[in-house]
Amino acid sequence: MFFRRTKLPQPTLEERLEALRQAGFSADRQAGGRVRVSKMNCAATITDRPGQPPRIERAGWIIGGDIAVLVDAGFQKFWRTGDRLETPALASQLQTLHAFEEDLKQALGLESLYNTALGTTNDLHLYDRLEGRDGP
Repeated sequence: MFFRRTKLPQPTLEERLEALRQAGFSADRQAGGRVRVSKMNCAATITDRPGQPPRIERAGWIIGGDIAVLVDAGFQKFWRTGDRLETPALASQLQTLHAFEEDLKQALGLESLYNTALGTTNDLHLYDRLEGRDGP
């Protein structure tokens, strides 16, 4: 009597990786069920979650072989690597990262949310704040 939508089967990690390769991404397996995908000097780390969509853990610009995350310092955006190297982010790099993330979500079969589809989002927000100040 009740109408139910049939659940669509989740593609396997291998099927998703094949879709990524067909979309022009290069994929390298890493330890712990992770995969590093790259394209257009951008890269992301994807974690496999059996029975669920994969999780994009970290996406950013490749600097010295490391995936640098985007940091918003209030007045400017920076790329920050794992060893705390910071480089100013250029507008062309942000556009490339945004296109990379949208292509990645589409190839993986993930939904693209409105607020993230508008532009590049930041991994960290580090605005100037006064330390030791009392009150709001």
